[in-house]
Amino acid sequence: MTYVAFLRGVNVGGKGMVSMAAIKEALVAIGLSDVRTYINSGNVLFSTRAPSVARLTTKIEKAFEQHTGMEIKVLVMDHAALKKLVDAIPRTWVDDKTMRTYVLMLWKEIDDRGILDRLPTMPGIDELKYVPGAVIWRVDREDVSRSHMNKIVGTPLYKKITIRSANTMRKLDELTSRDA
Repeated sequence: MTYVAFLRGVNVGGKGMVSMAAIKEALVAIGLSDVRTYINSGNVLFSTRAPSVARLTTKIEKAFEQHTGMEIKVLVMDHAALKKLVDAIPRTWVDDKTMRTYVLMLWKEIDDRGILDRLPTMPGIDELKYVPGAVIWRVDREDVSRSHMNKIVGTPLYKKITIRSANTMRKLDELTSRDA
């Protein structure tokens, strides 16, 4: 089965710097196959027959710590879950010159519809859509500075979220579809 591991806080803003080659090496060392990375911000595609996402996640996190010396939190998603999430992104919500669209993937501890009430949104500026496992956030580029979503950075809630652009999520879905 094809999976994507989303690494939290890797190679973002000059922090948590780790080579994708080291990441790939760590996953190959634990027996995962077809390991490849997509862009430098911690997206790793791989194949395995492992049936438990929870055990797989723990195994991957331990491998990263052993190979990189860093504690890297990981959210693992199989192709079916990724496709379901990407299909929930409204087609008109894109990441381009006019708007920003991000997918905030949620760790289980905060994954419920109530997350919408806990995010620092600005009515009329931020649009949010909850889907199990994620919040999809859209804002017009001209209003990014008026959004309050940046206030989440550094909070305990933020540590249970990993964020990717809608474009990245769509591309990962495309890449895993080829293997499905």
